[in-house]
Amino acid sequence: TLGAMRFITAIDMTQPQYLEPLSREFWIHFWSQHEDISQPENILAVARQAGLSSELAQKLLEMISSPAVKNRLRETTEEAIKYGAFGMPAVVAHFNAEPHLFFGSDRLELLGSVIGE
Repeated sequence: TLGAMRFITAIDMTQPQYLEPLSREFWIHFWSQHEDISQPENILAVARQAGLSSELAQKLLEMISSPAVKNRLRETTEEAIKYGAFGMPAVVAHFNAEPHLFFGSDRLELLGSVIGE
């Protein structure tokens, strides 16, 4: 959802060390557990599970309506479209000096194989 994407953008802009655990938690809650991650209280719960303090999570939640976060997400989305992304989930992995688009959760195993995980 837009709120979750903006929240992830805000973490990337301010506390990038939490980007991977936060992204994983949102992935699990949305794609695996089919939970609603559009509501602020659910975003905060996911953030806490990713190891963020309540104070930091609240600060980030307040940032999601800022022009800086909105603009960064817009730029990231435009970049993804240039790589050929057309929906979610989409991952662009850079290997052998070239970008490769992986679309769909059924492609994650292939992505893992390509990046050696």
